[in-house]
Amino acid sequence: MNHAIREYAPADETAWLRCRVLSFLDTAYFDDVLRAKPPIPAPGFALVAAGERGAVVGIMDVTVEGALATVDTVAVHPDHQHQGIGRALLADARARVAALGVRTLDAWTRDDPDTLRWYRAMGFAESEHYLHVYANYYTEPAEPDRAIAERRPGLRPMMAFLHANLRDEPLLREQFARVHVCRRFALEL
Repeated sequence: MNHAIREYAPADETAWLRCRVLSFLDTAYFDDVLRAKPPIPAPGFALVAAGERGAVVGIMDVTVEGALATVDTVAVHPDHQHQGIGRALLADARARVAALGVRTLDAWTRDDPDTLRWYRAMGFAESEHYLHVYANYYTEPAEPDRAIAERRPGLRPMMAFLHANLRDEPLLREQFARVHVCRRFALEL
């Protein structure tokens, strides 16, 4: 493990974006591509794991609202996964949120087995659920029409991203090609 955890700096933005995209590529978040790093307002923070030559190999952004902190992004470059980088980022983040008096660190993620296994191994407990439903014309042309209640003249839906109740999962899986269970994990500190 030849990496150092440090605070994110604006000069890291391009590396942050690349690390995130490449890390998400083989997950249910494969199309959650950003062109700029979202700001993390204080007292939240952003961390990077820098490799031997200073390259960003891991990232973690945490927002803080009162007694709750949320992992907004955690990603490790695919060439550097399974080396303890995510664990090291989490350890640093836990110490920072604990020092702020935060009582719970949570994260919302989708149904990727490796990701779920990681959160569980880190001590997070799964609690709340809802659905992420994608209706994409290019996957199946009728999906967006099924996803909206009313057509509007001159406006053709090409894709929709929707939230739904978990109780509707069987029906939605019959109607849409891409349905993910979004899961909340929480770690009591």
